[in-house]
Amino acid sequence: MIEHPTRKILLLGAVCGFVTAVFCSDVRASSVLDKLEARTFSVYFENDIFTGSDRHYTNGVKLTWISPDLAAFAEYGALPKSWLRYAEYLPFVNEPGFQRNVAFSIGQNMYTPVEIEREDLIVDDRPYAGWAYAGVAFHSKNQKRLDTVEFQIGVIGPESMAEPIQKFVHKVVNSPEPRGWDHQLRNEPGLAVILERKARLFSGETPEGWGVDGIPFAGLSLGNVQTYANAGLELRLGLRLPRDFGSSLIRPAGDTSAPAGQDDSRLMGGEEIGWHLFWSVNGRAMARDIFLDGNTFTDSHSVRKKRFVADMAAGLCVIYRRFKFTYAYAIRTKEFSGQRRHDNFGAVSVSLTY
Repeated sequence: MIEHPTRKILLLGAVCGFVTAVFCSDVRASSVLDKLEARTFSVYFENDIFTGSDRHYTNGVKLTWISPDLAAFAEYGALPKSWLRYAEYLPFVNEPGFQRNVAFSIGQNMYTPVEIEREDLIVDDRPYAGWAYAGVAFHSKNQKRLDTVEFQIGVIGPESMAEPIQKFVHKVVNSPEPRGWDHQLRNEPGLAVILERKARLFSGETPEGWGVDGIPFAGLSLGNVQTYANAGLELRLGLRLPRDFGSSLIRPAGDTSAPAGQDDSRLMGGEEIGWHLFWSVNGRAMARDIFLDGNTFTDSHSVRKKRFVADMAAGLCVIYRRFKFTYAYAIRTKEFSGQRRHDNFGAVSVSLTY
């Protein structure tokens, strides 16, 4: 039983408020912002506290910064010069005539079994695991398509700091102490290479600003962390839809909040509020998942993963001035044999274009 969940939500609000307030001092809401100069900073927070549970994928935090639009990755000084010659030869994201962005991110995910108060090894439930990572992504886009190549590097195991952070937060909010972290996955460096394409399949808008669009996507991930192929779709319906590529859960190649057109309301400097409802599904065919399969190079706790997993999410997005606020309720299908039921969690994100 989770006690005082409101405290976590208030803590989240305080953190997001502080981070965005830092940027607000340099934001002029009434002026038009050139898309070629606009940066986007996003804070993502996911937790099963929103659904009254505390199990499996139990927490995710991610910060992302996306550069202004670039004619070539060598512009703007966003990358060390030694990287530039390699960036220009990347497949998939160097098509002539497209704008480019470089995105940097840091994040942490936590995974636990259901009975976190048990100290013994729970052999038929998923392992304790933490994943702390940094990523750099290369985007190539126009208003109809977004291609991404992302590289993530990090650490799984005690050095991810998942154990002390979860214990500290549970102590602050008076939740049960997780006692089984001695059985977590061992330290292992993690590397992932991700490619994904998103497209605006259809879109329509009335003179009053009511709009609808559909954004399918497909990609793959390679590495010792997760290896999979994925495909999905997001549908949006509302007033003054942003000219971006949707609202994503925390996942590789999921940073989609940067404006893709100068007519995006966040660039126009208006005071009118935009909002929309969205629904998305993302299916994955899993070849490897270290959080279920266990460590790559040493023995560790593991369970038998399911080969096909899907995330379904529905939520509300509000656009006000330079800000994009999103809340989604997500359902994840069973991930391993013996799992009693699907998982669900809440996802909050705040993005600022400045």
